[in-house]
Amino acid sequence: MPPEPSGGILICAGIPDIAKCYRDIAKRPGTIPITSQTDERSMIEATPSRTALATALMRAVHTRRDPSPLIDDDWGDRLVSKVERDRFSERILSRMDAAARAAALRQPGSLLDDFFLANGAYPGVVMRSRYAEDALEAATKRGTRQYVLIGAGFDSFALRRPAFSKGLEIFEIDHPATQALKIQRIAECGITLPPSVHFIAADLASETLAAALARSSFRSSEPAFFSWLGVTVYLTRAANMATLGAVAACGAPGSELVFTYVDQVEFSEGGRRSPDHPNAQAVARLGEPYISGFDPGEIGNDLRRAGLDLVEDLDGHRMAERYGRTTSNPLCPPATMHIALARRP
Repeated sequence: MPPEPSGGILICAGIPDIAKCYRDIAKRPGTIPITSQTDERSMIEATPSRTALATALMRAVHTRRDPSPLIDDDWGDRLVSKVERDRFSERILSRMDAAARAAALRQPGSLLDDFFLANGAYPGVVMRSRYAEDALEAATKRGTRQYVLIGAGFDSFALRRPAFSKGLEIFEIDHPATQALKIQRIAECGITLPPSVHFIAADLASETLAAALARSSFRSSEPAFFSWLGVTVYLTRAANMATLGAVAACGAPGSELVFTYVDQVEFSEGGRRSPDHPNAQAVARLGEPYISGFDPGEIGNDLRRAGLDLVEDLDGHRMAERYGRTTSNPLCPPATMHIALARRP
């Protein structure tokens, strides 16, 4: 298990029994709740990704609760509706015993915050967001003016960094159900995005990345920066390799891709993550099970086969070192989580 958030991040401060309860819940199947747990099919067309909603809330709680946040992103509090937040809360409470539930209800305002801070995925969500935008900023200094978010979820870059995004054409690609909810929530917040932000609804299980981008003003003759965060673990190896190849084919020379993956050592010979791993259990109950990983020792070769060169590959511990979060205010993803930067030669 990854280390729990600490060093200034308080989980149910002053109520140790409740703190333990949140940690225990975070280890159980289905820890990130959805509207209904009775249907455990893969994400169906009519259902937005609950992991996308959860990661948006994690970024928001990090912004509010960490004494030295790595990202400034409170948009999850606005984009995730009260209805959705209430559903998360109801599911969390349903997994507590009577005494813990009563104690939690005495501090209802901190219920979600404390839960997400205790979630094993939280450090990685924060680190990958910071790393991706640092790499994007470096790319723009070299002249890149197109930003493609594959599986954008509830990413809020265009909303919270208008000065940075002003000079970019931004292409957000995601499943139609997730993207429709995001667009609806942006409108309900009374926000109008500039015409440089393009939403491309696409199910990449049935449509290629190239075909999706072809329905937009994306310019394949110019370099682009692609982000693909928190997605590869849900796809087969064949689908991941196909997407890497598609990025190389769509991006002009000099284009870059930042993506996350999990060390395949955590997967069994059958290609499925160990069933007793708590994070795997949680997302499986969301209908979005972990499926595959990569071998860090072979990631460079995998990328070359796809038409990309590896620039950098950091595991969770090296991510924490990069941002100085290993000692006084630790925020360390598990070592088996990786973020990689690749470039189209």
